[in-house]
Order: sequence, then C-alpha cells, then structure tokens
Amino acid sequence: MNGYEYDFLLSCELFSGQKASFFKLYQILESFFDGIYITDGNANTIFINRSYEVITGLNRAAMLGKNMQELQDAKIIDTSGSLLVLKTRTSITLEQKFSTGKHALITSTPFFDERGNIEMIITSVRDVTELYRLKKQLTTNEEVTRKQQMELEHLKKIFAVPGNDFITNDAVMLQNLLQANKVAKQDTIVLLLGETGVGKEVFADYIYKNSARSNERFIKINCGSIAVNLAESELFGYESGSFTGASPSGKPGLFEVANNGTIFLDEIGELPLDMQVKLLRVIQEKELLRVGSTKPRKIDVRIIAATNRDLDDMAAKKQFRNDLLYRINVFPITIPPLRERLSDILPLARAILEEFGKGRGGKKEFSPEAELALVSYHWPGNIRELRNVIERAVILNDSGEIVPEDLAITKPAPWYFHETGSSIKSIDLKAFLEKIESTYIQRAYEKYRNIRRAASHLSMDPATYLRKLKKYANRQFNNETDVLVLKQ
Repeated sequence: MNGYEYDFLLSCELFSGQKASFFKLYQILESFFDGIYITDGNANTIFINRSYEVITGLNRAAMLGKNMQELQDAKIIDTSGSLLVLKTRTSITLEQKFSTGKHALITSTPFFDERGNIEMIITSVRDVTELYRLKKQLTTNEEVTRKQQMELEHLKKIFAVPGNDFITNDAVMLQNLLQANKVAKQDTIVLLLGETGVGKEVFADYIYKNSARSNERFIKINCGSIAVNLAESELFGYESGSFTGASPSGKPGLFEVANNGTIFLDEIGELPLDMQVKLLRVIQEKELLRVGSTKPRKIDVRIIAATNRDLDDMAAKKQFRNDLLYRINVFPITIPPLRERLSDILPLARAILEEFGKGRGGKKEFSPEAELALVSYHWPGNIRELRNVIERAVILNDSGEIVPEDLAITKPAPWYFHETGSSIKSIDLKAFLEKIESTYIQRAYEKYRNIRRAASHLSMDPATYLRKLKKYANRQFNNETDVLVLKQ
C-alpha cells in the first residue's frame, strides 16, 4: 500500500485507530468493479484502486501524490473532473480520454468539511472504451448505409424505367445490381448463380456494357450445348491437319476470338472435366493451346461465368474441379428467383406486355384478376416463363385486356377465382388480398427464419412485417378449399 493511500485511510475518522476496519475499507475500495480515484481538497491524488488501472491502462503508483493539474499538463488525462469540481463546487460528469488511448465515463463528486471547504473529491470511473468503439463503428456503419441507400435509390430510379436492362423494386436485386455496378469496372471473374430463367445473362450483359472492355468483343458460350467431342476445338481452336475434316488453315477458338474482350460461360457446370483443366490453364497462365499445336498462345479475356447448379455439391461429388471452382468463385452474385421478388412481378409483367403488345394489336393491359393471378403464381420458370406466358396471352387475346384465361398458368391456386363459364363472380377483394399477403409473409419467414431478412425480401419494414406476421398467426380463412393456418 502506498504511503498516500495509508495517510488517506488513516484520516478517515470512522476507522481511526481501528486497524481491522481500516483494512476492510481498503479491501472494499479495491474490490469495486468501477475505478475509484480520490484527491484531497487541493486536487492532489491520495487514493487509486486497482480497477482504475485496469480501465485506464495507467500505473497508479506513478500517479499517487501527483496533482491533477500536473497530470493534465502532461496529457496523461485530457480533462480533469477534480479540477472542474474545484471551480464549480458541484458534481461533474464527463467523458475522459487517457494517454493509453482508452476512454472512460467519470463522475467527480466533492465532499465538504463543516466549514464548507472541499475536503476531498471522489471520482468514479466507468470503462466506455468498448462503447466508444461501438459508437464510432455505428457512426461509420450509418454513413456507409446512408451512402449505399443513396446508391440504391439512384439505381432504383434507373432500373425501374422500362427500356433499361433491369426493372426491379426488390431490395435484394438492387443490392445485386449495386455489386454488379462496382465489379463491372474491374477485370475480376464474376460467377452468377441462380435458377434457370432468373436473368443471369442480363446481368452478364450489364457487367460487360459497363466494363472497361465494353468496346471489345463479348462472346457468349452455352457450355451445355457444345458437343463433347468438339468442345476443345470450339473453345481453344485447332491447327491445320489436326483431324479429319479440319480446315487447311486451322481455326481460332472462341477464346481467341474474344481476346481483349469478355467471354460469358453460361452453364459452366456442364463443362466436361477435361475441358475444365484446360480452362483452368487459361485463367491461371493466361494462355491456351490449340488442338494439334505445341506452341501456347497468350490470351487476355475477362471471364463471366453462370450456372443454375450447386457447384460446391458437384465439387464434393468430383463432378466439378475444386481448383477451378476456387478460381471462378472470386465474386459470386446470387440472383433470387421471381417467387421471392414479389414486388417485381407486376412491373416486369407490364413491361413485357408493352414490349409484346407493339405490333400485335396495339396497347394491352392486364385485368385486376389477371394481375392477382400473376402475383399468386409460383413461377418455377422465373422471368423466362413469365415472358412465355405473356407472349402467348398476347397472341390469344383479341381485346385490349388480358384476363386470367389468356394467361393459362398451369397451376393457379384453386381459391383465387370462382368461375362460371368465362365469367368471374364478384369476390371479397380485401379477404382475397389478405390471403395472398399472409401466404407470402409465411413463406418468407419459413425460408429465412429471420424477421429482417424476410421483411427485406418482401420490401417491407421489419416492424410492419412482424406486425402482419402476428396478425395472421393461427388465423384460418373460411374457404374450405383453402384453410391457411399460420403458426406462431
């Protein structure tokens, strides 16, 4: 125990001459979780407990006996609560910074003698270093979020306009577009993942058009449509006389044709294993070997790949090379299926209808019942199926209004429409819309098991989503053909 601490404790009249109580007081102060810092009426340090050292990272032995003004001038602390108390004669609470880089919240409280003079100042010190770090991180995150939100709003305005490559209001799709926008300027390999028909080729087109290679060639290859025995010569070319029927002058492959430009390898999961080895060489060595040649040719192409298959699962089953997967999985973008982009269905459908309507009987529009059928359908074929359905409807329709019969969706929900012949009876629209809303709210939660993610995929505020989830919990609809029970 330091001499200053000893003198301080002896000065406490309550324990004067009581050695056992004297040490008990010392042990109590030492056991406090918060730091305790005590000065006399002149701001000289007379006691510091162990927690203060832990919180601040300072050595108490070097500070005992020092005046607070001295410590402040030496920048060991930035602002002394004790000195402020001597000026104001009231308690002071402030955030204190230390030479160790740590932060603490301190409260300095004066104690007066019977004549009204400040006899001592006791300062409690609470560690807020982690809180300060979290506050700083939160501020940074908020700034990043604000910037991203501005970018998303900008993208939303661009991509919500018919005539652009993208029409979307979905939050996940906008995030994907933001990523695509950022990676487009780089030469990074991009891997587009998603079900058939979600728009992977549209993403590839967007990345190419916004890249530094947009003035060079863009070669699209469907790896699943190339004959296995011709794959090598098609992709990498061949020399004259390489095989029977070969051109006398040889032929460059598609990679050579795309040199200095971009090549899109669609359905890369269908590429034969032996071709995967040769593709790996192109990526790693930036060179290829024509069939029948021993002289490698330098090649410079930007690769965009796409697949609807689970490449990790294929790699585990030895159907896809792990080393190639590592090489192409640099910047993956997963495109959600249309059934998870509820807010995109009608904008897409209307844009497609406008496209097909031109030159085929003029302007057409969907009836309210047709729009309800569109948003209620599962769309296993995604946007490709949506286009096919609408094109067929436009061909069959003789009026200006597309009705559910024109759509001919193969699996409409039985309770959506009550039909007699070709007419549709009146329905309770509010109850009908609630059925659709409750179905998608439940589906989203069952898929993601997370309120924020489920709400995001439905473009809803989390609080609104949670309120509606609770609203439909354990609720049954009257229609006997469609009893929908939402579990809590």
